[in-house]
Amino acid sequence: MYTGVVAGSVVATVKDSALEGVPLLVVQKIEHGKKAGLLVAADQTRQAGPGDFVYLIGSKEAARIFRVKRIPVDAAIVGFIDTYHEEL
Repeated sequence: MYTGVVAGSVVATVKDSALEGVPLLVVQKIEHGKKAGLLVAADQTRQAGPGDFVYLIGSKEAARIFRVKRIPVDAAIVGFIDTYHEEL
């Protein structure tokens, strides 16, 4: 599990049919209080937006969070961080 801040969204003209209706967001990872690399995550909450602090899961667990069927993702947003007490 890791944390990040939503930086924007991704528009895909062609994607797997299992991803229909699932928002894909660009997330700036936060490691040890510093911004790290960017990644694209499926938004399981369907409510995250730019500037929101979120926590994510990766690997095969990210695909399992979508209970209806497995979807081809490597990272998924699973919740929000209400307050973040470090300067980035």
